[in-house]
Amino acid sequence: MMLKGKTALVTGSTSGIGLGLACALAQQGARVMLNGFGDVEAARAEVASAGPGGEVDYHGADMSRPEEIEAMVRACEARFGAVDILVNNAGIQHVAPVQDFPAERWDAILAINLSSAFHTTRFALPGMLARGWGRIVNVASVHGLVASSQKSAYVAAKHGLVGLTKAVALETATTGVTVNAICPGWVLTPLVQKQVDARAARDGVDEAEATRRLLGEKQPSMAFTTPEQLGALAVFLCSAAADNVRGQAWGVDGGWLAQ
Repeated sequence: MMLKGKTALVTGSTSGIGLGLACALAQQGARVMLNGFGDVEAARAEVASAGPGGEVDYHGADMSRPEEIEAMVRACEARFGAVDILVNNAGIQHVAPVQDFPAERWDAILAINLSSAFHTTRFALPGMLARGWGRIVNVASVHGLVASSQKSAYVAAKHGLVGLTKAVALETATTGVTVNAICPGWVLTPLVQKQVDARAARDGVDEAEATRRLLGEKQPSMAFTTPEQLGALAVFLCSAAADNVRGQAWGVDGGWLAQ
């Protein structure tokens, strides 16, 4: 119940990593505002059952639209009284060589994976500073620290998100607000499952072999990170033990960056 009385706004939280983070925060007593385009009622039920208080709401802001992002932050403040914990998790992906990369996909990825975090931060941060406490957790990626081919927009956005994390951490360094990034490697989310399925179809192999090949290229542990593990890290970053953890890009990548 470490987070009892706190409110968490988690973007992109109706499935995958975001839902895992929302559940982990709820388990510690936080009220949760969900956001995303997945199965809203299923996500609400899962988060409500995870937390002892079961206080959860949802806002359907399009994370590419600043005016809707502001409306979401204000709705969270109106519903729960504050945004104490902001988790920027919303993200999309597109894979193509840069010369073939559709410009509209580049713009969408930068808007949702990077600019949305800027907007949520600028709207939520003043309240955190006024209250003297806050946590901003940006879900970046191992691709915020190292590149892979055919993912130019995603890599650029995630590198930018790590940079944004560091800059805002410096601006808030003498306050009760901390800003950090989590940088996962492969996590078995619906987004990654599509890549596994595509590889299986391309290579003519079953799902298990496609998974082995996917992990074998980058992730030495040969195991997916789980949303629950990332949720536990987010809870730590919200704890008093992490009061002086600031501006970190925390890898959870099965050894990816150690190579």
